[in-house]
Amino acid sequence: MDFATLIGVVFGVACIVVSILISGDLITFYNLPSIFITVGGGIASTMISYRMTDFKQIFRLSGMAFKNKKSNAIDTIKLMVRLSEKTRREGLLAIESELEEIEDPFIRRSLQLVVDGIESETIKDYMNMEIDNMEARHGTGIAMFKTMAAEFPAWGMIGTMIGLVLMLQGLDDPSSIGPKMAVSLITTFYGCVLANFICNPIADKLQRSNDEEVHVKELIAEAVISIQAGENPKMMEYKLKVFLSPEERELFEKREEAERHSREEALSQG
Repeated sequence: MDFATLIGVVFGVACIVVSILISGDLITFYNLPSIFITVGGGIASTMISYRMTDFKQIFRLSGMAFKNKKSNAIDTIKLMVRLSEKTRREGLLAIESELEEIEDPFIRRSLQLVVDGIESETIKDYMNMEIDNMEARHGTGIAMFKTMAAEFPAWGMIGTMIGLVLMLQGLDDPSSIGPKMAVSLITTFYGCVLANFICNPIADKLQRSNDEEVHVKELIAEAVISIQAGENPKMMEYKLKVFLSPEERELFEKREEAERHSREEALSQG
């Protein structure tokens, strides 16, 4: 669970509810026809814009905004450096026995090409295609939420115009103008909340997750080519640490230091 997302949702709801309760009541902002036209219209427009197979992913993608998917860049670097050291000692074929134990299919497939003796340019092309296709898949989900963020306010305005037409038809009763005007504006309120409190934040969260995943895959691609070229593992490690943020680099160094101390203690005790 991503606590930043959870706290943001709770705090946002609290801000809306408290601001309403300070000078009114929540029931005033409940209007079923307004919900129907704003939510229903926005969803209808999005369904027209995308295929059903894409649209059905909305709930799964929404859930991903609440998941705390941590970057595995540090573990990936350690894995690739260890494999590099093994290939330097025993040759490229030595890592074939470890491929089945590697969970990441991108790493596993890329290294399998190395073991099979495929040329580096071909491997680079394969890895770039994998990254591009992944970005394209993620881009569809991000675009859907961006579409809904644009459609909900638009349908809110349509609902407002419908409400204004109905209000103008009742000008012969001045006492009904105020309530009808309030109801007509609620659709715009719904549209703005759905766009700026739900759809745009989810799209931004998915974009950030995509960028982080692409970053790690680019790290892997650099490591795979270095392993195939027989590059010095220590030099490869220095290159891969460029992909880490300052905080991750500091954590990497601390873990390296801790592992070094552990090895030294084991040797002294042995």
